[in-house]
Amino acid sequence: MTGAKTAVEWLASVAPDPGACRWEWERDPHAVALLPAGRAWDVLVLPGGLGHATLDVLSRFLDRPGPVLAGFGDARMGFFVPPGTASHWLGTGIRTAGHGTWIVVPHPGRSAAGGIRWLVPPDGSGTLTDPALLELAMHEAVASLARDEDIQ
Repeated sequence: MTGAKTAVEWLASVAPDPGACRWEWERDPHAVALLPAGRAWDVLVLPGGLGHATLDVLSRFLDRPGPVLAGFGDARMGFFVPPGTASHWLGTGIRTAGHGTWIVVPHPGRSAAGGIRWLVPPDGSGTLTDPALLELAMHEAVASLARDEDIQ
């Protein structure tokens, strides 16, 4: 199985009808699926500037972080974390998607028609970003952004 096909299987596995989800992506690879969070993953949604800075920090420490989505115009970024994280997360300006919420997800190998895209696509293995490491990366990103503002 190729990486993209494995990733499709992994993402579709949480859909109410996995077969229909896979079929929709095969029919239109630029389509999006509405998938429930809280089953295989939760999503922490950061403002774009903080999200990009956090991803930069994570990329220095990890060969490959878990999946990361960028929203329309990169105004928001969603980091895939283990299920249950959203119910315990506290952070000003950070939105969470966990049990009982749904997110829009493009095909793992393509961008959606509206602009939502994968910055780090899922590889199908179930790799997620460790929430503790994500929190540390966010702290480092905030410090870096503050230093940059002081310089300007």
